[in-house]
Amino acid sequence: MSGASGIGMTSQRTRARMVERLREEGIKDPLVLAAMNEIPRHLFVQEGLQSRAYEDTPLPIGEGQTISSPYTVARSCELACQGQTLERVLEIGGGCGYQAAVLSRLAKRVISLERIAKLVGKARLNLDKLRIRNVLVKVADGSRGYPREAPYDAIVVAAAMPFIPPELTAQLKPGGRLIAPVGQGEDQRLTLVEARAEGLVEQELETVKFVPMLSGVA
Repeated sequence: MSGASGIGMTSQRTRARMVERLREEGIKDPLVLAAMNEIPRHLFVQEGLQSRAYEDTPLPIGEGQTISSPYTVARSCELACQGQTLERVLEIGGGCGYQAAVLSRLAKRVISLERIAKLVGKARLNLDKLRIRNVLVKVADGSRGYPREAPYDAIVVAAAMPFIPPELTAQLKPGGRLIAPVGQGEDQRLTLVEARAEGLVEQELETVKFVPMLSGVA
């Protein structure tokens, strides 16, 4: 993978330690762990923060946004995949492209929506450096999804919503899964919605903290 090498805190050995920590924290899906091991997180953060890239913490990426912690990305991807390679995934709140890069190893096609044009430019550059070709990054208000490419095997939301709009769940395939932080301020829960034959089944999981979902583009 071009551009993935590094030394010191950005080395493959450091990434392997991150993956071992994720395993200890309960991430079990071997496909997700392999993707987290393969994608160099340090390439997605600002140069001055690269030494912290494999810490389990969110980091600023500019424009008032953050890259989610490795555990949050791995957890969301594990919930989305359930041990299977997916056909099509929608990501909402793509930021600098890191989670989309991880998803690119777990799905045949990823559509990543980000409302801030400068971050879309960064994400495209980051993905291009790694020669990732199965991710479409678009400037878009993701709060209502992207019906043009629906239905999706999974929808992964990386910004907190006060509730999950029906326009999003309507874009899931039968058996599809939506993962999103739901709530406001300090009161947010990672939430899983499954599109089952009997209807939508919603499950609240652990407490999380994400930036809020905003409407429009910037």
